[in-house]
Amino acid sequence: MKNNFIQRAITGVIFVGVLVGCILWDPISFTLLFALISALTIHVFGTIVSKQPDVEINKPICMLAGIFLFFGFAYLGVMPGQTEVLIPYLFLILYLLVSELYLKKKNPLNNWAYAMMSQVYIALSFAMLNVLAYHSTGGPSPNSVQYNPILPLSIFIFTWINDTGAYCTGMLFGKHRLFERISPKKSWEGSIGGGIFSVIAAVIMAHFFPFMSLGVWIGLALTVVVFGTLGDLTESLLKRTLGIKDSGNILPGHGGMLDRFDSTLMAVPAAVVYLYIISCF
Repeated sequence: MKNNFIQRAITGVIFVGVLVGCILWDPISFTLLFALISALTIHVFGTIVSKQPDVEINKPICMLAGIFLFFGFAYLGVMPGQTEVLIPYLFLILYLLVSELYLKKKNPLNNWAYAMMSQVYIALSFAMLNVLAYHSTGGPSPNSVQYNPILPLSIFIFTWINDTGAYCTGMLFGKHRLFERISPKKSWEGSIGGGIFSVIAAVIMAHFFPFMSLGVWIGLALTVVVFGTLGDLTESLLKRTLGIKDSGNILPGHGGMLDRFDSTLMAVPAAVVYLYIISCF
């Protein structure tokens, strides 16, 4: 038990250090890290779904598509409007569809469905981190675009604080199950506790990073809490349906890549939608 805790702690510190360091360092380290994370997460997804009968998705092409999509969104962040950068990605999607005509698999419909799910559920979610990271000041040149690492980093900060706060509060006060059919250990008390800690974190973020108002920061934190929890439950439903406990063991003591980013996969697009709606008012 003690060794497992030490293993989890060391892995967690390294994981957080690499993630925070690459986001804060510069746009290149941010792009390379999350392009790699996107590919690895798609690989894990492809591995676990391919354990089902009559499912065998093309993992290398799905991974390559995820990398191209992330690079494409990163380029669009720097050079808005240059949508031709997404043409290679479209070719890869067409290949995933057309190739099933010739592979003679027993159930190509399953392969199509899971391949497209890898793009919508994983690749697109990670790619949208670029929407949070890059902000145009209105000019036509790349110099008019600013890289702001704080917004994408805040999604992870709120997610980590929500998870830790929900776990501690749930252990102490949890009585009413949040979604017992999918995740028997989650409680309403834990979720509320995680939300409260995240709001406190939002107040601190607003103090040190006043480029958004206090109300917008709190709204962002609550958006991440709600949709991060739904993302966690969604991945739990996926694993329960597939009959597995963890998506992998690439991170000792923490499961696989899909386990580590399950909340993020829904929190990021939700945060983008929230900030877009806020900007319209």
